[in-house]
Amino acid sequence: MPAYKNQKKTRQYTNEFKVRAVKLTHLSGASVKGVADSLDIHPFMLSRWRKEYREGKIVADKRKKVGKKPKTLSENERVRMLEKQVADLKEENDLLKKWQRFLAEERKKGSGS
Repeated sequence: MPAYKNQKKTRQYTNEFKVRAVKLTHLSGASVKGVADSLDIHPFMLSRWRKEYREGKIVADKRKKVGKKPKTLSENERVRMLEKQVADLKEENDLLKKWQRFLAEERKKGSGS
């Protein structure tokens, strides 16, 4: 059984995080175990997310439609919307950084070190 870097309580992951993790497994050369290790989650959890994604139980939030927003937003609404967008982009950036570190480690292992 793999040793995990962080011993923490059960964590709740957002649907967006799950969808991004599943999409990472669909990249060429990516494996479920490799992606799970890079995200510090159990491979079984990622496999379960893949199954739920195929069945349509996990979907990215589709409620973010621009057409439903009023044309003029108040300053507070605009700030809240931008803060949420920044948080989403930071999460995505962190996920990509973890993936990049994982690929670098895999290349190092594969080069015969």
